[in-house]
Amino acid sequence: MRRRAIVIAGSIAQKPREAGHTWAFLQYLLGFVQLGWDVLLLDRLEPEMRRDAGASEGLAYLQTVLQQFNLEKNFSVICDGGRRFVGLDRQTVLDRVKNADLLLNFNGFLPEGEIRAASRRRVYIDIDPGFAQMWKELGLHDAFSGHDDFVTIGLNIGDSDCHIPTCGLNWITTVQPIALKYWPAHPSLPDGPITTIGAWRGPNGPVDFRGKRYGLRVHEFRRFADIPLRTGKMFSVALDIDPSETADIDLLKRGGWTLIDPREAAADPDAYQKFIADSAAEFMMAKNMYVQSRSGWISDRSICYLASGRPVAAQDTGIEKHVPPGKGMLLFSNPDEAVERIKELTADYAAHACGARRLAEEYFSADRVLPELLSKLNL
Repeated sequence: MRRRAIVIAGSIAQKPREAGHTWAFLQYLLGFVQLGWDVLLLDRLEPEMRRDAGASEGLAYLQTVLQQFNLEKNFSVICDGGRRFVGLDRQTVLDRVKNADLLLNFNGFLPEGEIRAASRRRVYIDIDPGFAQMWKELGLHDAFSGHDDFVTIGLNIGDSDCHIPTCGLNWITTVQPIALKYWPAHPSLPDGPITTIGAWRGPNGPVDFRGKRYGLRVHEFRRFADIPLRTGKMFSVALDIDPSETADIDLLKRGGWTLIDPREAAADPDAYQKFIADSAAEFMMAKNMYVQSRSGWISDRSICYLASGRPVAAQDTGIEKHVPPGKGMLLFSNPDEAVERIKELTADYAAHACGARRLAEEYFSADRVLPELLSKLNL
């Protein structure tokens, strides 16, 4: 009997030393391997994608990561508009795509063309809910055309209190999976710092939609800048922020935050796991888009904290409809609530640390999430 096969189109090579981003795709690759599927990672490198890293650095990073997880024979990087392939060659890629049951195209990363067209079933995976939907409604960009199915981690899309438009599409919802085999729980660390990691702004700008502006993480984080001072706890953030943003950097430092170089904290998958394991808990700040739209989004980073036995104090995006807050994860909507949640977390730390791992196992394990997603796709 033929083994089922899946192609995952996502970006690792263009973001070396951003292991949180890397793990978002590894969870799917490793999760499907554990389910007995053949996997292929399709990546792309174009000159405009390389930021401060050259192509050789990105390719070397990708190959090192895949070797670590025995996936070095399961990838191809499409370079320079398809004129060059690194890893599997063009014809092999076409054959693998044609024979695969599914192509999971994360945020439409694989553009229209011969390779995408070769897939028998193209699934758009939306891991940045709100932006692409609003762009389409505003006539700015249509990332959804050419796909057969539409999946989002915005769990509330279609609900009356969620402001993300459906664009007339039938959205399937899912949480991000985590391959728990690779994320063991660590002994509790109540005296460690409360941490988080992420980008201050990210690649997308705010979106003005139906009379509201939907912003970025910076627009939420500023509201909570003094939480370390108010709680008297150690807070550290591995923050990708431009050094020119001196006013915001000063704001965070005055508020009691210790700023860490994210390229060290997330230099590779192991460094990312160590950064989380060395934390007592996560203080999760969401993009304003996710909060204001009531998206029902939860960070794949927070799921990694939970799996590691690290509780999460998370900004509320409407996730409580799907993952009940309590031991392991506490929700807040404003600075006063955030202070209270930190007090609750530290007052009963051992119970929250145990609860964190239980939440990961019950709601986010790839062994549960991926079969459920396949079922929703009628596979």
